[in-house]
Amino acid sequence: MKIFRGKEFKAERAWGAADVANMRGVTTRLHWTDQPYKWHVNDGEEVFAVLDGVVDMHYRDPAEGGAERVVTLNAGDVFFAGIGCEHVAHPRGEARILVVEQEGSV
Repeated sequence: MKIFRGKEFKAERAWGAADVANMRGVTTRLHWTDQPYKWHVNDGEEVFAVLDGVVDMHYRDPAEGGAERVVTLNAGDVFFAGIGCEHVAHPRGEARILVVEQEGSV
């Protein structure tokens, strides 16, 4: 049994994380950041849920012609990155994010 207080979590560095669970190779991690990540494509699918803060998610989806798009995610919003979806998160100040993805993914 573990309890995570998402709005109170703070890591020592940007994109630092607390491991919530690993269920048969699918990880759930609570991240804190105040800095952008890097453009990347995950090894599989990714669920990205903003728990606190605001994040501008930049993405290039091959299913949409690969053009760069930006969507603003507020607390409670969820972004799903399918296979091949290149993306990068840019928080506006501090943000706390729950990420569910294949173990070892970028």
